Amino acid sequence: MTTEKTGPTTGLRVLQPDDWDKWYANLIRAFGGGEEADEERELWNSLTEHDRSLGFWDGGECVGTAGAFSFRLTVPGGDSVPAAGITGVSVAATHRRRGVLRTMMRRQLDDVRSWGEPLAVLTASEPAIYGRFGYEAATFQVNAEIDTSRTSLSVPPGTDDVRVRYAAPADVLDACEAVYARLVPGRPGMLARQPGWERLGTLDPAGSRGGASPLQCVVAERDGETVGYARFRVKGEYGPAGHEGSVILSTLDALDPAADAALWRFLFGIDLTSTLVARGRPVDEAWQYMVSDIRRCRPEIRDSLYVRLVDVGAALQARTYRAPVDVVFEVEDAFCPWNAGRWRLSGDAKGASCERTEEPADLALSVRELGAAYLGGVSLTALAAAGRVTELRRGALAEASLAFGSDPAPWLPHGF
Repeated sequence: MTTEKTGPTTGLRVLQPDDWDKWYANLIRAFGGGEEADEERELWNSLTEHDRSLGFWDGGECVGTAGAFSFRLTVPGGDSVPAAGITGVSVAATHRRRGVLRTMMRRQLDDVRSWGEPLAVLTASEPAIYGRFGYEAATFQVNAEIDTSRTSLSVPPGTDDVRVRYAAPADVLDACEAVYARLVPGRPGMLARQPGWERLGTLDPAGSRGGASPLQCVVAERDGETVGYARFRVKGEYGPAGHEGSVILSTLDALDPAADAALWRFLFGIDLTSTLVARGRPVDEAWQYMVSDIRRCRPEIRDSLYVRLVDVGAALQARTYRAPVDVVFEVEDAFCPWNAGRWRLSGDAKGASCERTEEPADLALSVRELGAAYLGGVSLTALAAAGRVTELRRGALAEASLAFGSDPAPWLPHGF
């Protein structure tokens, strides 16, 4: 990679091992300057891919950061596609509106293209920032605060055959990771975890507990096999009516409906608690249809993973389609102009091809709309209703919107 400089030690450069402390300090300051435990710092240092990370320097001071993890992301059809997990993007408050962010974004997407990765993905602290670089929300999540004192569960057959037992999180880490790995191909948006990432789920610094207990874990077992697990904390509180504690769910994964229900039933029934806090859950998760009163769960939808097609042809060809589709897109992409122009997508549930074409366009849209629809969680029809997709051939919109959809809903299981 080349190094861009405006002076002897000023400008954009690839992160070097000796730069990491200053790079990370700038990043933490930009996100509020909270104090991090040694274990958090060590984990992120070990996960950072230095040769895929950038720092912008003003003399000896780091004033901008951006990184890219090398992920594999599940797409509709169950295949996993190389994706750059954009992370650690920050600009020091002293250097805003000087083009630092744009310079880093330009270099980063050029690098991702050179690495042959058709997708870039991120979670956005400020969504409006990333739209101008071609990113758009493609997955959503449910947050809920469930009143377990006034809400019951109706569980599916077989739930009573599942045993739930406590276990130290570290002792069952391998078994839990095996459950997670089996789930990855089944839902778009999930990340195949590389070595080291399993530690993220058991990270438990005391300063991040918010007054709750250390991380606890239960595993669900059937016939001696681990079929699910849940990690959580309990926060004890006492009010005028007695105990009003909360269960704060961190992670829950299960291989089948009965195991899933057994874990949720356990969380609902923890003694001395009356609230279950669940954040970042799939929008189509089954518990929402097992509860007796969804209003007392106070569900809230939030945006989650943002997708950017770095190579339109390769990205659209990498997934399959729920129904046959043969459509020509007229794509606008000002920031990555190599994507602009007409692309013919032909595909079905078995595979797809996407090539340049001179044929008349059927749909006109920008790369942002393709990113939103890519994982199947946002319909092209809805985007058209918002004026963001233009139908140029009658019937093309319905055809493409149906084909792009996904069941189950896409979901990002954890941040990065």
